[in-house]
Amino acid sequence: MLHAAVFEVGPGRQMQDISSVPWEKLTAGDVVRIHWRESPYREKWVICCRGTEKQPVTISGVPGPSGQLPVIDGMDATTRPQLNYWGQERGVVKIGGSNVSAVTEPGYIVLENLDIRGGRAPNTFKGRRGVTPYSKDAASVNVEIVDHLVLRNLVLHDSSNGLMVSAKSKNMVIERCHLFDNGNPGSITEHNAYTECNGIVFEGNHFGPLRQGCSGNNLKDRSAGLVVRYNWIEGGNRQLDLVDATGNPALNASPAYRHAHVYGNVLIEREGDGNNQFVHYGGDSGKTAGYRKGVLHFYHNTVISTRARAVALFRLSSEEETVECQGNILHVTSGGKNLSLMCKMGVLKLGANWLTQGWVPSVDEFTGRVETMAPSVQGDDPGFVSLKEQDFSLAASSPCLGAAADLPAGLPPVLSRYVRHQQVVELPAASHRNLGAQ
Repeated sequence: MLHAAVFEVGPGRQMQDISSVPWEKLTAGDVVRIHWRESPYREKWVICCRGTEKQPVTISGVPGPSGQLPVIDGMDATTRPQLNYWGQERGVVKIGGSNVSAVTEPGYIVLENLDIRGGRAPNTFKGRRGVTPYSKDAASVNVEIVDHLVLRNLVLHDSSNGLMVSAKSKNMVIERCHLFDNGNPGSITEHNAYTECNGIVFEGNHFGPLRQGCSGNNLKDRSAGLVVRYNWIEGGNRQLDLVDATGNPALNASPAYRHAHVYGNVLIEREGDGNNQFVHYGGDSGKTAGYRKGVLHFYHNTVISTRARAVALFRLSSEEETVECQGNILHVTSGGKNLSLMCKMGVLKLGANWLTQGWVPSVDEFTGRVETMAPSVQGDDPGFVSLKEQDFSLAASSPCLGAAADLPAGLPPVLSRYVRHQQVVELPAASHRNLGAQ
């Protein structure tokens, strides 16, 4: 029986550099441990191998003495000469797509505990074509194709896209990562995360603001089977841009494409952020036949706007899209007149929420409809411990305590909550849930 190999990388270790790892030969159960060092690893590579459910291939950073994650910097990076793969200009770490691997669909891979940066122009790297600039859509992590991938405790920043996932991928989990400071100034097409996948879960992540002057979205997704739960999402042109699949007809045909689940999140709109909409759901390609035309299940989120002017919670792309909104705290600090729930079209099914008093269905010419499923609580103050300090847990006097109604049958239950930052803890058992993400 063959035993899995462990490759130790770093000062005083078996291998001094990441390029010494035989990436093209990794097999099930192999582990690559990249140890922190004071200087960044200016190296880039492709992962194109396949583990198993019980024996994944694991690439794990080993933190420094104060918890510092090893830094992988794409600026002036080099690549192991034995690696020959296309799309080198599109990512610092690439998953899938290699000329020297017999694996056409890599899978059962874990990538964790690394700080990956620098995948953007005008930065360059040395690859198979010599010194090469990164492309406009480069990413810290670029996933071309994979089946079962876990991205855990990664810091993805200072790239055009923090994370890019292409449409042939499936079964991904992104958990406890920090994505921020990505994008291209003056451009709306690069984002902290840009994903198109068959089955993808975002859990416990901290999505911070994009780079200064960048107009991309925080999380832009075109997936089937999307779950966004227990995350902190602050800033961006929109916090969530959930639009149509355009790269794989199997996604559009999947029943899971018609349902997206967003629950237990904190969403924050700040003064000066671009678009005034929090969530866009439906499509943006102009090919309306492929739009989601399903249901966005939006529940037990805490949504905060500190803008002086009006914001819109949902923009739906057609009359065939629906949002079921329940159990949330929806608060605008500038007053309820600036809380608009919808834009121009679509159906909103409004359950029991807490809303800033004076809210309006829409400030646009609205052709859709709002259906009230249950009465909501309204007021001027939802009762946070400290709005100023962004402590959105509920004070003892909060009207949101124990005020949530039971969720409809079939919805995934809210079992946990986000804790600043990048932590998820289980909620205690309770007969009545609180409103919001707490």
